[in-house]
Amino acid sequence: MTLSFYKYQGTGNDFVLIDNRQLQFPKNNTKLVASLCDRKFGIGADGLILLENDELSDFKMVYYNADGREGSLCGNGGRCTVAFANFLGVIDKDTVFNAADGKHHATIADGIVSLQMQDVSEIKEKPGYVFLDTGSPHHVQMVKGIQDFGVYKEGKKLRYGLYGQTGSNVNFVEVLDDDTFAVRTYERGVEDETLSCGTGVTAVAIAMHNSGKTSANRIKVNTQGGELHVELTKKDGVYSQIHLIGPAKQVFKGEIEC
Repeated sequence: MTLSFYKYQGTGNDFVLIDNRQLQFPKNNTKLVASLCDRKFGIGADGLILLENDELSDFKMVYYNADGREGSLCGNGGRCTVAFANFLGVIDKDTVFNAADGKHHATIADGIVSLQMQDVSEIKEKPGYVFLDTGSPHHVQMVKGIQDFGVYKEGKKLRYGLYGQTGSNVNFVEVLDDDTFAVRTYERGVEDETLSCGTGVTAVAIAMHNSGKTSANRIKVNTQGGELHVELTKKDGVYSQIHLIGPAKQVFKGEIEC
């Protein structure tokens, strides 16, 4: 089978994007997905995303982790899928699409995608860390000297030791300014540090706001792959109108025999 694909990245979080509106991709073939995401023997990516038709929205996003298993919401992947849908002519500048955690509204202008995330009401403040779900589960932990921090070693330890086989993404955060934070993320499914994680950035912004480390309603988060912004509103203990904002770019397109 000759497979046509596109490669996208959002602040260094990279994905294989496939137009699957004709439902030709073998969705149950986890080995194929993993091989396509393999950086040595395949295309190389943090995940693979199928764009499909959807009866109740503009399109459906189906996300697979790099290990080949279907995953939960991927924020940067969602932004890249919006850019892909725009490129294909499926949408113009405004869209509502379906993902693993339900419908999302998004806009795109000049290569910048603003993706509305689901409301967040349950935030667990634990001694030394915060846990919350922003479409995917996230552990948020403050550190000092983030650039020299052992993200892979400590992230892997927490991902399995604290959260078991189901796992959680693990974010390490350092305060840079009143409304600016640096984050490095160990992602489950990838089982390594990624240059950026959209749901992780969203979790960090909410956790920092909820714990009083910032009072800003627009928060800047610096990832290893670039800068993202999160806009949010808090009312009666619930975070709503949450928007993950940043660039999404097509890197290349190609064909691969599989």
